[in-house]
Amino acid sequence: VRETFERTGASVMGKRMFDAGEQAWPEEAPFHTPVFVVTHEKRDPWERPGGTTFHFVNDGIEHALDQAREAARHRDVRIAGGGATILEYVNAGLIDEFSIALSPVLFGSGIRLFEGVDAGRVALEPVRAEPSPRVTHLTYTVRER
Repeated sequence: VRETFERTGASVMGKRMFDAGEQAWPEEAPFHTPVFVVTHEKRDPWERPGGTTFHFVNDGIEHALDQAREAARHRDVRIAGGGATILEYVNAGLIDEFSIALSPVLFGSGIRLFEGVDAGRVALEPVRAEPSPRVTHLTYTVRER
């Protein structure tokens, strides 16, 4: 996980994930990079201590990704979630790798991560699995079939 955050120069997330985290994150949000929030809401950037600034993007996932790539420079852009936002990026062919934290907790609701993905067009190839007592980290490369 630390390696993922060290490689990350910017993140993208959906409004639902932002709304859930806005109340739960500490004063110093955990990203320490620019974060681009895909939303219909017009809002000024929100700067947090520790290097996280949330930018609100109102003109689509591609524009959010373009802004994140520019901000990240030579580092990775992380699509942080939530499920609906990740699904939009997968179906647009804009994801090249998945890192999934699998925790043995049953939430019982929410958006299924791969529901709605065109399995005839998208394939996941396992890269690595890193187990630990509380979570298993899975990495997949995304390929077009």
